[in-house]
Amino acid sequence: MGQRRTRERKTAALTESVPPSNGSGRKAAWEAQVLRRALERSPERQRRFETSSGIPLETVYTSEDLGSWDEVERLGMPGTYPYTRGVQPTMYRGRLWTMRQYAGYASAEESNARYRYLLQQGQTGLSVAFDLPTQMGYDSDHLMAEGEVGKVGVAIDSVLDMERLLADIPLDQVSTSMTINATAPILLALYVAVGKRQGVSLGKLSGTIQNDILKEYIARGTYIYPPAASMRLIADVFAYCTRELPNWNFINVSGYHMREAGATAVQELAFTLANAIAYTRAAIESGLDVDTFAGRLGFFFDSHNNLFEEVAKFRAARRMWAKIMREQFGAQNPRSWLLRFHTQTAGVTLQAQQVDNNVVRVGVQALAAILGGTQSLHTNARDEALALPTEESARLALRTQQVLAHESGVADVVDPLAGSYFVEKLTDEVEQAAWRYIDEIERLGGALQAIEQGYLQAEIQESAYRFQQEIERGERVIVGVNRFVDEHPAAAQPILRVDPAVRDRQAAQLAELRATRDQAAAREALAQLVGAARGADNTMPRILACVESLCTLGEISDALRGVFGEGHELSAV
Repeated sequence: MGQRRTRERKTAALTESVPPSNGSGRKAAWEAQVLRRALERSPERQRRFETSSGIPLETVYTSEDLGSWDEVERLGMPGTYPYTRGVQPTMYRGRLWTMRQYAGYASAEESNARYRYLLQQGQTGLSVAFDLPTQMGYDSDHLMAEGEVGKVGVAIDSVLDMERLLADIPLDQVSTSMTINATAPILLALYVAVGKRQGVSLGKLSGTIQNDILKEYIARGTYIYPPAASMRLIADVFAYCTRELPNWNFINVSGYHMREAGATAVQELAFTLANAIAYTRAAIESGLDVDTFAGRLGFFFDSHNNLFEEVAKFRAARRMWAKIMREQFGAQNPRSWLLRFHTQTAGVTLQAQQVDNNVVRVGVQALAAILGGTQSLHTNARDEALALPTEESARLALRTQQVLAHESGVADVVDPLAGSYFVEKLTDEVEQAAWRYIDEIERLGGALQAIEQGYLQAEIQESAYRFQQEIERGERVIVGVNRFVDEHPAAAQPILRVDPAVRDRQAAQLAELRATRDQAAAREALAQLVGAARGADNTMPRILACVESLCTLGEISDALRGVFGEGHELSAV
């Protein structure tokens, strides 16, 4: 009882001189009269209190920090403009986010087994990872593919591989996301061809292709063609899907890879929206009406460890995109104003040291995505800093989502952090900082011109360098890496190893395909594609004809290389 009375007296002493809650300047008075004395007795930790984007953080937030903030203007209600609180009125009370675990390795058969396993474990959508040769438009038997076949994703050389990849998976019942960019038109055509082989009507195929080439020039490098040609192919996909695939999302504008390359949360948001503006303009310039395609633009964001900044980023993204579509592009259909996004937890934050800590990191990042209102989510596995995930670690990553969905209560209320002085202020600050970047990109002529001038690349490189310096100086703590380090090395972790013989098997299958197909039909299909690429016709129907004639991914890519040439690195200034 004595200790309790002592605590009560101390609490009273800290609050007795604070003005009433409705008085102006209450925060300043508290800082002068209460906080100052507390800091004299016990100073704060020696560190800068700021977000990963460098936004300074106050000790505490009150209504005074929001100023003349208008709840109706800034928040609205869930499912209504400006969608700060979510794109659906009920959000997860109506339907949980799609649990879409990213997977793919080695051969189509092995990846198919992993997909069916994850679906049996409760995954609700497919997310396909492709190996580097597939991403770069090389067949598995090409010299450039040596040592890379099946390593970071599944090898897909032809429609026969795609058919094996999707065996026993009904495409009219499963939504599929494919992380593919330079060869996105080809992979989409392969998927459509398999759907037709299964007897599924095109109207029942649902899913997403990433198809975001601009971020490849900025941060990742898996591009094939020069920027203008790549934008032409993207516009062709837009037009084809608008006409033929009513339930397919034909681009997933990705901030994820820029964030993984070192961008801050603000840069990720700003650069993603700037790229989306460029794609929207390209589609409009190709003759499409904004309201015919805008509702099927998707987005892909990273989720890092700073929980509140990530939540603020997601909420600001919805508000900004709604304004861009309604005011800048004049979209009339409310569906065109919606920013719907997939989230993946941050691979770059995973550490090879003390790998079990990664489970905690992923849990925090997944929670941020859910509190931020994501439509689908991938949670990384604990061992991905070492190799592709084992079956056990992939299951644990999925279970992380399921625990959050069914045990934590975070899915029971729409936008539960709304009205928090801190979250609302931070959302505003993230948005304002992102607008400043977008204004500068527009001044440079738009995203493509800013990329060609190296502006975005330089900004990301500077942020990455600054972040690494903070780690090396100990200013930014990475548990198990630069603090709380184990004195004795941990036992070796079991990791997934891809059999190098997968390339030999793929090469044998390619040889058989080329020997048994109708060669004249394959040559004619490729010739028709070259003609379309040289002219103004949409290339997608010709690419589909090629894959149905058993042309390989490498042959189709080479045909387009012959017309467009190859792209070269756009260096930072």
